[in-house]
Amino acid sequence: MCGARAGRSLAAACAASGRRAIRLTLVAAAGFYLFRYGLDRPVAATYALFSAVALGGLSRIPGTGRQRAAVVVAVLPVCWLLVVIGTCLSVRTWSAVVGMLVVGFALAFAAVGGPRPAGAAPGLQLLYILPSFPPYDPGSLGERLAGTTTGLVLFAVAEALILPGPAPPPYRERAARAADTAAHCAALLAAAPYALTGADVRAAGAAGQSLRSGTVPEAERPAGPGVHDRALSHTGLATRALLTRLAQLPAAPGGGPGPEDSAVLGAVARLATQSAGCLRAGPSPVTAYEELAAARARLSASSAGPADVSGGAGGVDGVPGAAGGAACGAAVDTDGRGPGPGDGHGNHRGDCPGPGDGPAPEPAFPPAVLRRHAAVLEVADAALAMGTAADLATHGRRASVKVAPGRFWYAGTWAPLLWWHRLRGHTGRRSVLFQNSWRIAMALTAARFVAGVDTLPHGFWAMLATLTLTRTTLDETWHTVRRALAGTLVGALFAAGLLTLAGTDTAVYAAVLPVWMLLAFTLGPVKGIGWAQGLFTVLVALVFAQLAPATWQLAEVRVLDVLVGSAIGVVFGLLAWPRGAHDELRFAAASLLRRAAEIVVATSASVAQGGVAGAPPGTPGHRSLRQAVVLAESAYAQFHSEPTPFGGGRRAVALPEVDWQATLMAGHHTLWGAERLSQSPHPGLGPAAAQSLDGLGDRVAGRMLQVSAALDPSGDTPTAPLPFIDPASPAFAAEPPGAPRLYYATVSWLESLTRDLARIAHSGPGPDHDRQRAGTEDDVRGDSGPTSGGRRAAPSPPP
Repeated sequence: MCGARAGRSLAAACAASGRRAIRLTLVAAAGFYLFRYGLDRPVAATYALFSAVALGGLSRIPGTGRQRAAVVVAVLPVCWLLVVIGTCLSVRTWSAVVGMLVVGFALAFAAVGGPRPAGAAPGLQLLYILPSFPPYDPGSLGERLAGTTTGLVLFAVAEALILPGPAPPPYRERAARAADTAAHCAALLAAAPYALTGADVRAAGAAGQSLRSGTVPEAERPAGPGVHDRALSHTGLATRALLTRLAQLPAAPGGGPGPEDSAVLGAVARLATQSAGCLRAGPSPVTAYEELAAARARLSASSAGPADVSGGAGGVDGVPGAAGGAACGAAVDTDGRGPGPGDGHGNHRGDCPGPGDGPAPEPAFPPAVLRRHAAVLEVADAALAMGTAADLATHGRRASVKVAPGRFWYAGTWAPLLWWHRLRGHTGRRSVLFQNSWRIAMALTAARFVAGVDTLPHGFWAMLATLTLTRTTLDETWHTVRRALAGTLVGALFAAGLLTLAGTDTAVYAAVLPVWMLLAFTLGPVKGIGWAQGLFTVLVALVFAQLAPATWQLAEVRVLDVLVGSAIGVVFGLLAWPRGAHDELRFAAASLLRRAAEIVVATSASVAQGGVAGAPPGTPGHRSLRQAVVLAESAYAQFHSEPTPFGGGRRAVALPEVDWQATLMAGHHTLWGAERLSQSPHPGLGPAAAQSLDGLGDRVAGRMLQVSAALDPSGDTPTAPLPFIDPASPAFAAEPPGAPRLYYATVSWLESLTRDLARIAHSGPGPDHDRQRAGTEDDVRGDSGPTSGGRRAAPSPPP
């Protein structure tokens, strides 16, 4: 009877929806009957019922019952404020319209705060819509607030106590288990036979997969702007990077690693173990952190002088390359704020050699040893970052591990300022969150204006239709509206027959209402929008027939309101960014690669010539790339929430396959590698190494520009292809005589970027390949949004 949705089985879909329906029916019916028949307060009865329906039916707050209850209690003051504002502004149509514009945008834009604010926003919209209609009756404000409070308190209690669903492991526990796996792998690599078995590699991969946002329940994703959420997301990111680097650590030349290598890996194992304990509410891993920092410094000093910047910044399979971690680097924040002032290389703490450590000759290690040292130092950097982030995630500003400026800039930042950075990162017409907020705010404002000017009966039904049927693309909105109108018409015919037969006998409606609620709230979520609208049409007829005498014409009014609201939704779906995330993702990806190409050229040329590598992390080029990454990530997340592409063949360029996720990888790797290499001045590399690096940097940047032009929706794509650079090209394996480890570090960074570009241009077949393979690749961020692996129709640059 029930249909499976979103990959869930038939039984699971019906069971989850049924549990939710039982809770919501008990609460809505209890509040309604208490005020309507027990206290004879029809206004309070209306608000008690619709407040429960708003946050229990219209909203989709993720999490367990207790988590949802906590969200409801937290937003209760906001609900009071919305009812008060809506009541006061309903005095005139113009004031109600202006209020709808401001409040509608603010509530929709709250989605930048994470999945819980985003899930609660539609219900909060309804709680403002309901009192913003006539009659203007400030005298009933107390009754409205009493009904709202009763409905929400009962709903919170029901969510916490009645039929709680299974609780998934929290993200903190997932990260702790992954850290334990990393500790096991590092311990095996630190002692004979210095290798991982196939089972160990698979376990590391599975542990990393468990931290991908696409595999984590929405409520458990650390997506908020606060210190704990930011640090927890960075813990997951650093742990995944550590697992990948351990699994792919090259074998030590000569049959076994040196004592410095083993000391670093042993310290990594101890820090990972202490970090796991810290995540489980244990003490700070400060002892193991300091031990690893000292071991890392010894390995760095044994293989490089002041010219060294401690290894490459490449990454594989979506895991960011060495960004310097907490000890020796900087990273990008997911809402656009860059690293803070300071060296960022640990020179304030003495855990990395700096330019003031005195001259030292470059040791004459063979290239294989230099590559191994760089890889081990990358492992250490990831572990140090993980330890710092785990301490911050657990203890916040009371963390014991000393945080260097850079990656963890937010550690001492005031909470309102963190919110400001998050909001600022999504303010602008290229942000899909900003676009969605304006789209729904303008549509609701238009609906309120039409309802007020035409004195539309039950006009809030028209606004409710606009709220529930407007989608992020015109194509999806139109398909949704068609199904909703069909369902509404069927429901209206049924309601008209019921109203005609029962007449004014409210006892019939009172008896049928709970049963119909249970049916509507069970079938609606799993059968789709058509069923939901049809069942809800009958439900509102049953409710309003108990509040005032009603005839079959009430069903006619319902159809008219839904038709008006749907038409407004379609109009604004057409006028306001009708293609959703499609074009914005292409714009953002193209812009990201253009800015990345500039940084690649500057960084590789500076490393080759000597001096400071590239621009400092705070310069405009870096800030522009960070912002481009933020916008591309939010567009990518929305892109995967849009089930169908925009139809009609109106694209300027034919869109074969492309891997969008690889574009985001390229942006992250460019930032982290350039910031890693920009920390210290250094001498030149020598003529042969400098020439090799210059050529590689220019070719990688040129390839980025070509891919950027192919992705740009303007369609102005160059036809002459650049020679394709394979990641296994001999150019990356070149070993110029006397090249220092800095050369190999930079080549490793460029190679990781080339690997990303190869993924962009060589995607799998089929227009829906990305949907089918969602979740099979590492995602590029650990803090928000449903960013799962995938590929999508977009221009594929010629090789």
